[in-house]
Amino acid sequence: MLNYSRNRAHSKPNRSFSLEAMDLADSRRKSNVTGKVLMAISLIILCIIILKRSPNFSSPSPFSHRQPGVTHVLVTGGAGYIGSHAALRLLKDSHRVTIVSNLKIDHWSRIIFSTFVAGQSFSRKPRCCKGSPTAISDPAQLQFIYADLGDAKAVNKIFSENEFDAVMHFAAVAYVGESTMDPLRYYHNITSNTLMVLKAMAEHGVKTLIYSSTCATYGEPKKMPITEATPQVPINPYGKAKKMAEDMIIDFSKNSDMAVMVLRYFNVIGSDPEGRLGEAPRPELREHGRISGACFDAALGIIPGLKVKGTDYKTADGTCVRDYIDVTDLVDAHVKALAHAKPKKVGIYNVGTGKGRSVKEFVEACKKATGVDIKVEYLDRRPGDYAEVYSDPSKILRELNWTAQYTNLQESLQTAWRWQKSHRNGYGTRMSLHS
Repeated sequence: MLNYSRNRAHSKPNRSFSLEAMDLADSRRKSNVTGKVLMAISLIILCIIILKRSPNFSSPSPFSHRQPGVTHVLVTGGAGYIGSHAALRLLKDSHRVTIVSNLKIDHWSRIIFSTFVAGQSFSRKPRCCKGSPTAISDPAQLQFIYADLGDAKAVNKIFSENEFDAVMHFAAVAYVGESTMDPLRYYHNITSNTLMVLKAMAEHGVKTLIYSSTCATYGEPKKMPITEATPQVPINPYGKAKKMAEDMIIDFSKNSDMAVMVLRYFNVIGSDPEGRLGEAPRPELREHGRISGACFDAALGIIPGLKVKGTDYKTADGTCVRDYIDVTDLVDAHVKALAHAKPKKVGIYNVGTGKGRSVKEFVEACKKATGVDIKVEYLDRRPGDYAEVYSDPSKILRELNWTAQYTNLQESLQTAWRWQKSHRNGYGTRMSLHS
């Protein structure tokens, strides 16, 4: 008994020492764990900072999701003559814009530098473009993607990585004369590529299409002016390829809820009234280009004179009669079409002034606009041309409340001439690009 009591009395200090040792060990373990956690958190934060500063780090793109109140428009051919004017207008109207073009990136950089970024400070480079400076005030508003619409994988990737609300499909080769010499190129570039875009829209749920078509689908109608009900009997590969693309779009729309607007426009002239944009065709296409381009080249001395092809047409002065529509008006028609597009509906509209002007009248207006007495040579007809084409724009006025505003031929040419004079080499002139 005594021994038992003595043992119990001696055991108390031992238990107290043991508990104190355990508490100290636990405290040290907790301290070590806390230190490791803090160190891990610090390393994670440091890694995030390093990654964000890395040029390869990419945060979630604002183009990859829809934003309430913002319309994201894919503009195919947006670095071309008409497409670039449309992109500029869409940006002005606070739309989000993705431009897809197969024009070389250096050409695009010049357009971006001289147009969309004029008078603003550089902020960041457009997505997908190395070495292409931009300075738009909101980098989430515009992106450029260099791609060929004939590449199915590239087209699918574009639609997979972006959330589009609508497509304005401008991308196309568009020279009547060239189409008669290289028809397969036109069927591939216009008809086949439109099929690629249409399939991608269907697969990715993009529900609105504004299609850039042409009065060339009508061919040479027997009756003027041309209405939307005028039979489409195209007489050159360009018009035929565009009509085939129209037919595909309309056939597809019959079994879908897509909103479709088809704009058949006439002969486009002019440039941005503020002088930010103009027409700059590749040198090898000048021969097949618009008469306005040839007129300006003659006035600038790039070519010795103007060649008018065909003086024996059944018109008042023997030269072709065309309906010349200013590019600013044309872009406005596209914006109106976008605003009025309705699901399961197809709208087809002529876009013109409703007034025909002969080539001789055009040449005289061009002489006055440039102040140059241009030498004119009259030649035989060009294959694929037609005598007289002008529109009846009453439907688009009635349904979309659109009418041409820039109808003075000489004034439209004067606006374009100002740009041409200051950009003798197209977008390569007066450029001072910085990386």
